[in-house]
Amino acid sequence: MFDYFRPTLQALSLDHIVIEQLVQDGIKGLIIDLDNTMTPWNDLEVGPKVAEWFIKVKAAGISACVVSNNKRRQRVAAVAEQLAIPFVFGATKPRGRAFRAGMKLLGTGQEDTAVIGDQLFTDILGGNRLGLYTILVTPINEHEFIGTRVMRRLERVLVWIMKHFAPAKPASPKIH
Repeated sequence: MFDYFRPTLQALSLDHIVIEQLVQDGIKGLIIDLDNTMTPWNDLEVGPKVAEWFIKVKAAGISACVVSNNKRRQRVAAVAEQLAIPFVFGATKPRGRAFRAGMKLLGTGQEDTAVIGDQLFTDILGGNRLGLYTILVTPINEHEFIGTRVMRRLERVLVWIMKHFAPAKPASPKIH
């Protein structure tokens, strides 16, 4: 059960994810969360480090799309348009429907898609349930939706339990 909450990788932020590692691991498409992963919560502007990282992702031949639980189409579209990538809004993650929609937009499948997000109970759980490569990033800032703040407390408890009572299994090498 705890394996559903364990990301494949962890990074401080998007721009700390090593693109060469993604290529080496066979990743061709990225499903990326919006709030506190790409931008601060409810912000419309993509920071320069994130914009630069997306340029490198595209140069490496990796496609990306935004998959966000945010219900405001205009907000999600505004950020996606800055990066010239497709998007899914009102995703209801961790449900699989939105992840499958993202893979359809990307033209990728389970074996070559990664999910990047800042929440265990939405991004990581949803991606792992579908057998996707998952990357947990540290939230950009502490300002966020009230429901997310409640879930962060539960995440801290879950991480503590996993650390003390359900240590991670040694990773098996990924077959290309």
